[in-house]
Amino acid sequence: MKNEFENFQTVPQLTLEPFQEEPKPQFVKEEKPPVLDESILSEEERRAVDAFAAQIDLMNSNAILQYGAGTQKKMADFSEAALENVRTKDLGEVGELLSGVVKELRSFDEEEEKGFLGLFKKGSGKIQSMKAKYAKAETNINQICKVLESHQVRLLKDVAVLDKMYELNLTYFKELSMYILAGKKKLAEVRGTQLPELLGKASRTGLAEDAQAARDLDSMCNRFEKKIHDLDLTRTVSMQTAPQIRLVQGNDTLMVEKIQSTIVNTIPLWKSQMVLTLGVEHSAQAAAAQREVTDMTNELLRRNADKLKMAVTDTARESERGIVEIETLRHTNETLISTLDEVMQIQREGRKKRAEAEQEMIRLEHELKTKLLQVQG
Repeated sequence: MKNEFENFQTVPQLTLEPFQEEPKPQFVKEEKPPVLDESILSEEERRAVDAFAAQIDLMNSNAILQYGAGTQKKMADFSEAALENVRTKDLGEVGELLSGVVKELRSFDEEEEKGFLGLFKKGSGKIQSMKAKYAKAETNINQICKVLESHQVRLLKDVAVLDKMYELNLTYFKELSMYILAGKKKLAEVRGTQLPELLGKASRTGLAEDAQAARDLDSMCNRFEKKIHDLDLTRTVSMQTAPQIRLVQGNDTLMVEKIQSTIVNTIPLWKSQMVLTLGVEHSAQAAAAQREVTDMTNELLRRNADKLKMAVTDTARESERGIVEIETLRHTNETLISTLDEVMQIQREGRKKRAEAEQEMIRLEHELKTKLLQVQG
């Protein structure tokens, strides 16, 4: 926002010639919007009002016409400049940019299976796909953030200019109040002294010119009273402008806070979560690889055991060929008996294990039924 208000007057000044060249502006900050009462004026301003009231000539038609017109013109210029700032500012664009951030964040999570859990249900190349999509979303968001930062700077400047507008408005409000107070003071003085004197003189002399002079002064008082009323209306507009400026300033400040929150909170949080997601995917793939290694190791051990058994059996079978010695027969018999004993022992153990397994299955079935009944209850 350009500083369109740098040439506006911020010190209350009263003049009977409002359209002469004005001095350079001096900025004076007012804490609160004043009300129309002399108590709002400093002692110096009261003296200025009294001195100015003494200069007012109600018989000067041109002076009455231009009374306070300078401040009214400055108020009109001020309003035009404020309106121009509103025209050139499009906060809707900021809202669209913030929506764009949300859209980019959502686009990253749009997979064939929605959500981050869906990311872990795919095969090889998933991490590369995630990284590519993350990079695309990050690039788009970074571009949006740059535009948001520029809007943030502009809005901060707007807030500062609105402070200046508020100060100027208070100055015009004070200036109008001083015009009104001076005018009312002069009007009361004329109606309280000069007008009764002219009416008395006309009554005493009975001259037409004296009566006309009294009517002219009364007419000028009525015109001047209407002029003061017009200034009072302008003052009311100035009073209403103050909260309007603050409302616009509040909207700008709120938008700055939203942009700031998006830049310093939302975006970093999203990036950190994406880093964690990629880390979890790495861990999941590592666990899957370890599981495959374990399965392959067990399979190899089983194959080697089978091969060893076959080799030992073939060797024993080959060794029995040829002449059979009694020691061999005895050994064979003992081995057979031992084998039979072992077989019977294995069978007994098998029956025992089957019985134990049957009891365990009964127990498990009972536990499952109990648990199911608890869930249903």
